[in-house]
Amino acid sequence: MIVCIAEKPSVARDIAEVLGAKNRKDGYIEGNGYQVTWTFGHLCGLLEPHEYAQEWKPWALSHLPMIPNRFGIKVMENSGIQKQFHVIETLMANADEVINCGDAGQEGELIQRWVMQKALCKCPVKRLWISSLTEEAIREGFKKLKDQSEYQSLYEAGLSRAIGDWLLGMNATRLYTLKYGKNRQVLSIGRVQTPTLALIVNRQLEIENFKPEAYWELKTIYRDTIFSASSGRFSSVEEGTSFLDTVRSADFVVTDIINKKGTESAPRLFDLTSLQVECNKKFGYSADDTLKIIQNLYEKKVTTYPRVDTTYLTDDIYPKVPEILKGIKDYELLTKPILDAGKLPKSKKVFDNKKVTDHHAIIPTGIHPTALTDTEKAVFDLVARRFIANFYPECKISTTTVLGEVDKVEFKVNGKQILEQGWRVVFAKATSDEKEGDEEDEKTLPIFEKDESGPHEPTLAEKWTSPPKPHTEATLLRAMETAGKLVDNDELRDALKENGIGRPSTRASIIETLFKREYIRKERKNLIATNTGVELIQVIQEDLLKSAELTGLWEKKLRQVERGEYAAKDFLDELKAMVTQIVFNVKSDNRRVGDPNISKPNQQVNVVAEKDKFAGTKCPECRKGVLLKGNSAYGCSEWKNGCSYRLNF
Repeated sequence: MIVCIAEKPSVARDIAEVLGAKNRKDGYIEGNGYQVTWTFGHLCGLLEPHEYAQEWKPWALSHLPMIPNRFGIKVMENSGIQKQFHVIETLMANADEVINCGDAGQEGELIQRWVMQKALCKCPVKRLWISSLTEEAIREGFKKLKDQSEYQSLYEAGLSRAIGDWLLGMNATRLYTLKYGKNRQVLSIGRVQTPTLALIVNRQLEIENFKPEAYWELKTIYRDTIFSASSGRFSSVEEGTSFLDTVRSADFVVTDIINKKGTESAPRLFDLTSLQVECNKKFGYSADDTLKIIQNLYEKKVTTYPRVDTTYLTDDIYPKVPEILKGIKDYELLTKPILDAGKLPKSKKVFDNKKVTDHHAIIPTGIHPTALTDTEKAVFDLVARRFIANFYPECKISTTTVLGEVDKVEFKVNGKQILEQGWRVVFAKATSDEKEGDEEDEKTLPIFEKDESGPHEPTLAEKWTSPPKPHTEATLLRAMETAGKLVDNDELRDALKENGIGRPSTRASIIETLFKREYIRKERKNLIATNTGVELIQVIQEDLLKSAELTGLWEKKLRQVERGEYAAKDFLDELKAMVTQIVFNVKSDNRRVGDPNISKPNQQVNVVAEKDKFAGTKCPECRKGVLLKGNSAYGCSEWKNGCSYRLNF
């Protein structure tokens, strides 16, 4: 008998239908030589601290750091979970082969592997890897089953992530709660959660500490068109007034007209983050809401796998595009023109095997959507129009720059004209009051001629610099994706994704955790840090805990583990060394939340009582040398080769 284990009951039913398993049993479906069962959520998880050592049950600084010699897993203590696990355990004990049909990603791999390990699965295991739940995709996936060993590095990355989160979360939460918590308040620290909170807090403090400065702008109106002085802003009213007086006494002269024709490509296909960003901007949906909606659309078989971080498709999707376009019948007015035109375009901006690892961008499957909720219709509409638009011609535009002069003072104005709509027609009826993307309003200019002149109306306006805007979920998701860097360019954003904090599938839950912990709240669309959230970030002096950039480097290593380019053991050894160092740093600090010096860095690390533990251990910075004990500090043996690591005591 072949046992298939799916991620949830609804997926198990879809798989059973394709395999011809019809007989419903308690916890599984049987037939045609298959038994299809399922997990739901996390059936298994890592052991709690007291399950490794009883002395770790009470929270005490003296017991930190808690680093188990070997990590273990357990079945979660829930009657429904225990019952379903027993079903799986019984089926696997009698199986000839097991097929892992779990969610095709890092977390899904980990969940299923843990269940199989706990059930003592001893038979051969194959892996089903699919990007949609359509009958065709499932049949195709079963024809291409691979041995589970081919996904070992994916599992090791998921395991490293889980252990890393345990090590940092368990130790740092207890450490900071015991050291700085007021009135038994738990200060929750997380490997991704804390740097995400820091992004919000730092932006908020930047706004609060912002000091507006006055500046003056010189503009003039010529032929109902506003021209701006090329010299830009004036820092004093006297300087601006001097230029204003100069231009009042002469006519405006057009000195040059520069026309450039160009094209604009359709907006890229969606990955999960860009879909969450778009839904937050257009509909105000939270990242978690969008993830749930697109997951529902995936399970209803109308869109492909959602937890993706690429905006590209693989070449093998190209032959299927016409059928996908024909399948979304509600968009026939948009799809018919490109289907009737013959061969569809194949652009490197859409199809690139090198830009796709596990799954391609989110697109429609070609199954006609029925019985969708209003929110599901709205999200499907975004996905469908974005997909269709990428097979339309490029939008042709003309940009015009008009240069002018008044008594040697230069002015200019820019304008853009759409010559051929191209892909823009796909979004023409999407919403009348919103535009696709973030383009500025287009400004069509009158026809000017070089050397023409005439009267104009100059003005000098006082302006004030404005602070940055608070984070919304849309801007926070982008900041998490790029490790805190503000990037508009798609190519550069792709390059920074490697160092993004969290995974596309987990970012929504991280934001929800910050709400649940009452570290942030929402005011309209803006994310505001609470006093508790601000105090927590201010009390943390360890950059390793709150820096998006440093956390992004850990994420990069986890991605390298997934690709088999970095050893999971090395990643965990680094994390253990880091946790150990943080514990000793914080133990030596005598501050409390609310102290006036709470935001001042703690320069000295007092580890006198523990100092003999470090001699001969591997350097946590360069990973090549070992720590040598001096009179008042440990130093790396590789100091001659440039390693500057030093741990004071």
